[in-house]
Amino acid sequence: MPIVNSEFLGNKFSRNAHVETALPGLFRKLNVVYQRERIVLYDGDFIDLDWHKVGEKKLLILFHGLEGSSQSQYIKGFVNKFSANQFDCCAVNFRSCSGEMNHSLGSYHSGVSADMHEVIQYILKQNCYTEIYLSGFSLGGNVLLKYLGENQFKIPTEIKAAAAFSVPIDLATSAKKLEDFSNYFYMQMFLSALCKKIIIKDKLFPGKLNLEGLSRIRTFAEWDNRYTAPLHGFKDAADYYQKVSSKQFLKNISIPTLLLNAHNDPFLSPECFPEEKDLSPQITYERVNYGGHCGFSFALPNGNYYSEQRALHFFLNNKAIMYV
Repeated sequence: MPIVNSEFLGNKFSRNAHVETALPGLFRKLNVVYQRERIVLYDGDFIDLDWHKVGEKKLLILFHGLEGSSQSQYIKGFVNKFSANQFDCCAVNFRSCSGEMNHSLGSYHSGVSADMHEVIQYILKQNCYTEIYLSGFSLGGNVLLKYLGENQFKIPTEIKAAAAFSVPIDLATSAKKLEDFSNYFYMQMFLSALCKKIIIKDKLFPGKLNLEGLSRIRTFAEWDNRYTAPLHGFKDAADYYQKVSSKQFLKNISIPTLLLNAHNDPFLSPECFPEEKDLSPQITYERVNYGGHCGFSFALPNGNYYSEQRALHFFLNNKAIMYV
């Protein structure tokens, strides 16, 4: 059955959406030692992979969210959890997210499945892994679900299962949701980071970008109309949202896939919670009432996280359900 109800009850100390969202990012302390590998892409640009290896034949590949990186707490949490359970881990930094600006005028966005495919193909050519598992978070989750369901690429047989968390599967309505006054802090945080990058890009590519009125951009629709869409081959923000939102691809996913979105996620609109008619039989959509956005901590920020336990169990047991 594609839709199941979760018994995860949220953080035992607070089931407030914003507390559950902010608590891990502000207070979770994790130490992960990576080995960095840079790969050159088809267009001459690069992506940095951060590896944490324990010498296993099972590999977890992780894809972060908007303006995240391999240093994001939810990425490092998964690396720690899975490496302790005999998985090698590879944390992918999307273009411009590894601490060094990428070389092309464009960057990354919610639909860069071609980059994801190229990373996976590169890893497969190393011939090290018999089982590969994929996890994506927020923007990275949307890219992952699109990659699995768009039928543009043949999914390698080595990929056994996937899990996606806090995914804005309907980008237009999620972007609108982030315009709510209660989300002002998140919106400004994201736009501030994106503006800093576009200023750097303007210095690298003089005369290619329009920075007039940059400081007056207040919404993702404005940002995506000005930069994301034209830099990546879309007509406008509406065209971009329509073409890359992963909801339309869910029916086509052919490998066991877990989708977990919290209903109190401040970033997600009602359209981001799929119905059974939207889903492939291979998808388990778990309805969770609490957890915030990329949160899912049981209690204190340095304790256990439901998302990590759930993904591990799902990967090891296909679509079996574990309640904790």
